[in-house]
Amino acid sequence: MAKRSKVHPNYKARYRVTNWQTYDRGLVGRGSLTVWFSPEAISTWTPKKTGRRGGQRRYSDVAVQTALYLRLLLGLPWRQTEGLLQSLVELVGLDIEIPDYTTLSRRCLDLATDLSRSPSSGPIHLIVDASGLKVFGQGEWVAAKYGCRRMGWRKLHLAVDEEGRIVAAELTDNEVADASVFPSLLSQSDAKVVRVVADGAYDRREVYETAGRRGAYVVVPPRRGAVVSGDPILRTRDRHIRRIARVVRAEWRRERGQHRQSRAENTFYRYKRIIGPGLRARSPMAQRNKMLAACNLLNWMSELGMPSSHKLEA
Repeated sequence: MAKRSKVHPNYKARYRVTNWQTYDRGLVGRGSLTVWFSPEAISTWTPKKTGRRGGQRRYSDVAVQTALYLRLLLGLPWRQTEGLLQSLVELVGLDIEIPDYTTLSRRCLDLATDLSRSPSSGPIHLIVDASGLKVFGQGEWVAAKYGCRRMGWRKLHLAVDEEGRIVAAELTDNEVADASVFPSLLSQSDAKVVRVVADGAYDRREVYETAGRRGAYVVVPPRRGAVVSGDPILRTRDRHIRRIARVVRAEWRRERGQHRQSRAENTFYRYKRIIGPGLRARSPMAQRNKMLAACNLLNWMSELGMPSSHKLEA
C-alpha cells in the first residue's frame, strides 16, 4: 500500500517551473540516440604492450567503461550489452574488436572509475543524504537462511549541490552510520563549502567538527529533546536548539533553509528511476565502480538541463 502524505492537498506547497522550454529540450536530449567514437577512444581501444612477461590485455579501460555506461543507461545484461556494442561498431564502420560479456564482467572488478565533477565557479551549498540499494540475488530469504544480513542491502551516500549535481558519492554496508561517512564525502569536494544541509541522521559531533574545519555552516535538525551542550564545537547546534525552543520546528526549517535537503532526495529518486533501485554486481569493488558510473550518467544528464522553479504563494 502506498504511503500517503500527512499534509492535506489544499495546503501543499506548489511550484512553477520558470525555464520550461530549456528543461523540455534537455529532457528530449536525454533520449537522443547520437553515437560517435572519438579518435582518442579509437586509438586507446586496444592498450599498448606493457613489455612484461605473460598475457597482455586486449581491451583498455575505455572499452570496458563504454560498455558499462551503455549497460547502465539501457538496463541491459552483459550479453545484450556485448551485442549492442557490436552492432554500433558495425553501423559506424569501425574495425575494432568488442570484448565478450565474461571479459566485461571480470574487468569491472578492477576498473578505475572516478566521479566526473564539473568545476565549481564559486562557493557551494552541500546537501547530504543516504539511501539503500538492494543487492540483486541477495534477498530476505537468503539472509534468513544463511545469516548474511549485510549482503542484502548496500547504502549509497551522496552529496549534491543546490543544482542537484552529484559532488561526492560513497557506497558502504547497510550497518554503517550516515554521519560516519560525512568526512569522506566532504573531503571529495575541492570547492569552498559555505553550508551543509542534512537530515536528523547527521546530528553528530563529528559532522559539526568536520564541517567547522572547512568553515561551513551546518543546518541539521537536532533530535527532539536535545539540550544545550556548551561544547564550542557544537555552538551552531546549541543555537539551533535555542531557536527551536522559541519557535516551532517547522518555522526553524524555513528560516535556516533546511528544506533544501529535498535536493538530495530528488537525486535519489532520479538514480532509482533511471538506473534502478538495486545492484547487480556481487563484489563490493564492482558495485562501487558501477555506482560511480551511474552518478556520472546522472551528472551528464543534468548538464543538458535542469528545472528552475519558484514557490507559488497561497
